[in-house]
Amino acid sequence: MRKIALFAPAAALALLAFVPACRAQKLEPTPQTQVPPAPLSLEDRRKALNDLFHDYWEDTLKHDPEFASSIGDKRYNDQISDYSVAAINDALARNRNFLLRLAAIDPTGFTDQEKVSQDLLIRSFEQDEEAAEFKEWEMPVNQMDGIYSTYPRLVAELSFDSVKDYDDWIARLHAIPTAFEQVTTDMSIGMDDHRVPPKYLLQKTLEQVKTLAGQKPEDSPLALPLKKFPASIPAPEQERIKTEMLAAISKEVLPAYQRFARFLQVSYIPAGRDKPGIDALPDGARYYQFLIKRTTTTDLTAAQIHQIGLDQVAKDEAQMLVIAQKLGFKDLAGFRASLKTNPRMHPASADALLDAYRSYLKPMQAKLPELFGRLPKAPFEVVPVPDYIAKTSAPAYYEAGTPDGSRPGRLFIDTYDATDRNLYAVEDIAYHEGIPGHHLQISIAQELTGIPEFRKYGHYTAFTEGWGLYAEHLGKDVGFYQDPYSDYGRLEADIWRAIRLVVDTGVHSQGWTRDQMVQYFHDHSNIDEPSIQAEVDRYIAWPSQALAYKIGQLKILELRDRAQKALGPKFDLRVFHDRVIDSGALPLDVLEQRIDAWITEEQGSGSSK
Repeated sequence: MRKIALFAPAAALALLAFVPACRAQKLEPTPQTQVPPAPLSLEDRRKALNDLFHDYWEDTLKHDPEFASSIGDKRYNDQISDYSVAAINDALARNRNFLLRLAAIDPTGFTDQEKVSQDLLIRSFEQDEEAAEFKEWEMPVNQMDGIYSTYPRLVAELSFDSVKDYDDWIARLHAIPTAFEQVTTDMSIGMDDHRVPPKYLLQKTLEQVKTLAGQKPEDSPLALPLKKFPASIPAPEQERIKTEMLAAISKEVLPAYQRFARFLQVSYIPAGRDKPGIDALPDGARYYQFLIKRTTTTDLTAAQIHQIGLDQVAKDEAQMLVIAQKLGFKDLAGFRASLKTNPRMHPASADALLDAYRSYLKPMQAKLPELFGRLPKAPFEVVPVPDYIAKTSAPAYYEAGTPDGSRPGRLFIDTYDATDRNLYAVEDIAYHEGIPGHHLQISIAQELTGIPEFRKYGHYTAFTEGWGLYAEHLGKDVGFYQDPYSDYGRLEADIWRAIRLVVDTGVHSQGWTRDQMVQYFHDHSNIDEPSIQAEVDRYIAWPSQALAYKIGQLKILELRDRAQKALGPKFDLRVFHDRVIDSGALPLDVLEQRIDAWITEEQGSGSSK
């Protein structure tokens, strides 16, 4: 699912992040960016603030119709985003206007949540201004994400309940070729500015584009709505819709994919850079430090994060060795080798794999009232990954439901080659992607009242993924991972995130080669080879994104430890968790301020609340 981003990485994973198209060259002041008169009374200032929040939210939905559709708002279902340079500049100008309006509103007398909302939006717009210097829009495509995958992913999130839903999708199909042309122009400008991804990653991108371009229209994921019609749509209308949709795909969309493939092969890939690190770009070192700050919402340097990673890898390895020795192995190498041939570590079937996830989630569900004062109302289910993406999917990912509950939150499990999957990682993934991880945190955010809509969908990777990784750790804290193999799986997942700190900073700030990244994984983990290869490519494509997980988890653990020490017997884990997630996703420094304020409140109260 796409998320409106107060902060966001350049793309998204299981949980798909929305990056507003506001990254362009800095602009000169325009009439659109004039400061409005500042209201004086508290009532007028509060109204001005809420009006601005409303205007910003409506502006977001209007200019990112794909995001609007993904959250169930169908007003723009027949439209797609404008990817042109003019639209990018216009978005930055609109954001500047919002920034000036926000800055003119005196927050004196506002509630804490109103102040947080105002500060977060100001921070977002200021960060967009800074990001504009690096022209991120010039590199909109890699093997992880881009225009070629946007609409195949989107269609799976949509509901098709009426003739209008189908006609709207057909209208979008007609518009896709123009979007390809706009993105191709953006990439061509990037070539002139020497801002291009590595050649070898673009080769992988080309393979995906060719696969989509070479499909029969009826087999394309873009034709997914035709697989099942509601009974309420008459047969003649079904036939018309099928004819028009397949014609649009075959005569317009697939040729656009084919043209894009030729552009990649003939022009773009030859212009790709040779070095994997982002520091190879103009101002690359400074850009990477900006990305670190935006991704982690901290002021940590690349060198500091690299050292944190080394320390965390050593800590996890020591704990893993204890488990291996308890199970009768002298060292980790012998234990890891045994896992590949242990039949207990592999499911007997796809259904057995799904059942394994459900078997861990059920007792955790029963435990939640002891851990949280507030629980989500949104329904939740475990389902297999769709067949058409199963061969290339992540092992598991979460897709948030709609706020009205019409689409439940879903933990997707890849059951392709199920008998080759390992079971020791299942418990850990269930807690991270399901509960008490992404489903609980994201659903509660969407159900919050008293905060602007944009905050319900705000996505700070360090918070969201940090919470997911914290949820893994929490399972251990409350007595789960009784099977030592599952406990090892927890540590394997944790060391994976620690390794990211080392190899991401290694390649983007210390001149590491791709081979060095792969070797570090081999030296410190039992992660399978296909996953290692895909992971290092992901870090190269998305500089800094993978740093957020471990940095976020460590901050939440640090805050919990601080609160426990400060409050002693007054510390209530349920209240702590509610305070962490009761305001939606937050930058880590803002989260720290909220927890510190709560600690002070509790210290001054007669009893824990």
